[in-house]
Amino acid sequence: MADAKPIRELRGDAPDALSKALQASSSGPVVLRGLVAHWPAVAAARGSMQAAVAYLHGFERADAPPVVATVAAPEAGGRVFYNDDLSGFTFRQEQIPLGTVLDTLLKYAARESAPMIYVASTTLDTWLPGFSDDNALSFEGRDPLASIWIGNRTRIAAHQDVPDNIACVVAGRRRVTLFPPDQLRNLYIGPLDFTPAGQAISLVDFASQDLERFPRFAVAMQHAQVAELEPGDAVLIPSMWWHHMEGLEPFNVLVNYWWREAPGWMDTPMNVLMYALMTMRDLPPHEREVWKEVFRHYVFEADADTVAHIPEAARRLLSPLDEVRARDLRARLLKRINR
Repeated sequence: MADAKPIRELRGDAPDALSKALQASSSGPVVLRGLVAHWPAVAAARGSMQAAVAYLHGFERADAPPVVATVAAPEAGGRVFYNDDLSGFTFRQEQIPLGTVLDTLLKYAARESAPMIYVASTTLDTWLPGFSDDNALSFEGRDPLASIWIGNRTRIAAHQDVPDNIACVVAGRRRVTLFPPDQLRNLYIGPLDFTPAGQAISLVDFASQDLERFPRFAVAMQHAQVAELEPGDAVLIPSMWWHHMEGLEPFNVLVNYWWREAPGWMDTPMNVLMYALMTMRDLPPHEREVWKEVFRHYVFEADADTVAHIPEAARRLLSPLDEVRARDLRARLLKRINR
């Protein structure tokens, strides 16, 4: 892509490559070439599409529930997106057995124009028990959520995720385009509460950039980082980095791992944003400025000096939070919201 820079790379087959990437996640994304090249799943995929499908079939649970498959006509060009007036979507979702999805992708693989089929964020241990044991990755004490993504040529609009993410290509090829969090304004993000897959997305079509409608996207592209990933490669996407994911082959499989460096009892900050929209955005400007200062003081620039004048035993909510205090605070908030 014009203006985009390559994502920083490390040799993924080095013994400490993943450890170094995890330690440096706050400094930005990194591609780990060959990180999972040793996986049996990758070896099967390098053999053939049929071998990759047969390998996945080998882990299917006979009693597994159907997966949610996102399906669209060939005219959608693989783009998981809204209709023209953003009142609906260009795709439909169906509940289908995972094995049927795999066999259907094989059937359509040779066709020049095929319907889009996309199974997103499907928990590995639920649908393919044993896959993680056969294709292991050590996260040094972290306990990430492992998911599998399966489809043909799909285009997933730029979006953010709260957790850190390592995405590993098993089959096919992926083009990954990343933007730092501060490019929010330049990516023209759509609705927060009506989205194709749960996260707000960029309304810019990366394959047909309309700079008359979205002129600031040219600025975003000056900050973009891009890489094409082969089977065995992985990319570390830090929390809240915008990422656009494109499957480049008729059959693509990706396994990703999500985790948060924050304690498990912490709620997602997105809940705060939603509540702030209801309680602060439409206040008079002078009142919004007051609340901006309150948040600066108690949240964004809080330090030991913030509460130094309060006896430690009396700080209560202003003390460091733990699971017990968070549970009490959540109960208080729910009571206030629902009164």
